[in-house]
Amino acid sequence: MSHPSHAAAPPVVRVRDLRVRYEGEAGPVDALRGIDLDVPRGSFTAIMGPSGSGKTTLLHSAAGLQTPTSGMVELGGADLSTLDATRLTKLRRRRVGFVFQAFHLLAALTARQNVELPLRLDGKRADPRRTQALLDRVGLGARGEHRPHQLSGGQKQRVAVARALITDPEVVFADEPTGALDIRSARDVLGLLRALADGGQTIIMVTHDPVAASFSDQVLFLADGVIVDHLRRPSAPEVASRMATLVESAERAANTVEIV
Repeated sequence: MSHPSHAAAPPVVRVRDLRVRYEGEAGPVDALRGIDLDVPRGSFTAIMGPSGSGKTTLLHSAAGLQTPTSGMVELGGADLSTLDATRLTKLRRRRVGFVFQAFHLLAALTARQNVELPLRLDGKRADPRRTQALLDRVGLGARGEHRPHQLSGGQKQRVAVARALITDPEVVFADEPTGALDIRSARDVLGLLRALADGGQTIIMVTHDPVAASFSDQVLFLADGVIVDHLRRPSAPEVASRMATLVESAERAANTVEIV
């Protein structure tokens, strides 16, 4: 699968020396240990790593959903560390789209109402024509009045993608967006994300699936809170091979700690 190069595009997300420390029962745990990252506008980046490597923490920190211990996250020129809670909430609503693995659709609302929810939470009126255009774009033009229980898993996730796009966000963050889907639905959603990136939307996705990662422009591999490798123009076999090496190294390190 060939993807366009974005090497010359300016970064829409800049991360510098990002660190996140948690206080665990056995002492402090460093989830991120000095991440530096530039994400070009209009690119599709996948983040992978063994369990506990810090990938979800990185995603949430970059999206403004989590406050890092130290370091800088800049989104579209705005330094998130300089924003108070109110301004950060407004930035997330207006400039960030987020797609969750579990969809997080409201059962009482129709697909159309779920898509429009971010605007309503921001006190804005939704343009019915734009909502319909987004539903058409994700292949659900005839399903706008259906409620979540009337939709398949793949259809629910496509509603979630449309909801993430309703505010024209600078970046769409996706946390395991295909983890709860069957193979066919997963490919439909990944094809949609790929098409969005080809159209200029910036996508940053956490995934454990090499096939999902192969839809991206580049894969970043995390281990123990740092970026240890990256792969441009990835193929599923290449991603799977590098992930297997990382997991094997993580297991060896864990066994060494246990023996000591």
